Amino acid sequence: MIKVMLIDDEPEIRKLLHKMVEKQADYQVVSESGDFAGAMVDFARYKPDVIFMDIDLNGESGLECARVLTELDPKLKIIFATAHSEYMANAFEIYAFDYLVKPFNMERVVKTLDRIRSSMEEGAAVKDTLPNKVVKPEHYKNKLLIKGKEQVYLLNMEEIILVERLEGYTSIVTASERHRTSISLSDIEEKLSTGEFMRCHKSYIINISQIVRIEPYGRWTYVVKFKDTDETALMTTQNYDKIKKMFA
Repeated sequence: MIKVMLIDDEPEIRKLLHKMVEKQADYQVVSESGDFAGAMVDFARYKPDVIFMDIDLNGESGLECARVLTELDPKLKIIFATAHSEYMANAFEIYAFDYLVKPFNMERVVKTLDRIRSSMEEGAAVKDTLPNKVVKPEHYKNKLLIKGKEQVYLLNMEEIILVERLEGYTSIVTASERHRTSISLSDIEEKLSTGEFMRCHKSYIINISQIVRIEPYGRWTYVVKFKDTDETALMTTQNYDKIKKMFA
């Protein structure tokens, strides 16, 4: 529904416009006001899409009122509806959608509302075709953004050796650094969804290309050792079998 606000100091004019507007499909008059102050209060409350505005609001300037409202909402469509034809140039300086001179021609009002409806439908159609998800640029696809307690890190994925979930936080290990974050292991696993990484254990993600050696650790578990670090990771038997098949 397209919300309309009427700002005119003459009640009879507001009544006439109200009838004209609500005869049209998809339109609803949500507010009527006769002065600048009341217009500001109702605008904040109802957030209209379209405003019919008189130039003279009992001595106050409708042009100035329109200027303030369009600064608050640049998408707002202002239709000046007035007996003062001499202010037309000033009205279009603040991007008025139309300028209607009293007495109103019903056909002209209908055409103006039809144009507004069409422009809003076209805008909605364009919006629907836009992707909702921000697409990461190609040259950043190998980057992983990690939020620390007070800082944000942008890591090269190929430099990540392992990711470990500890009590209450996640640790990301590279050859030279260890980064601590509250991001869950599952969320990081999703971001590292490339063939180079494996969730080898409920508490570990590893970079397969960084593995140096895998050694038995008990009956159902293995220890993974890497180049360039003394850090190790645990690996389940099932994932150990996957690694063997991968390099068979």
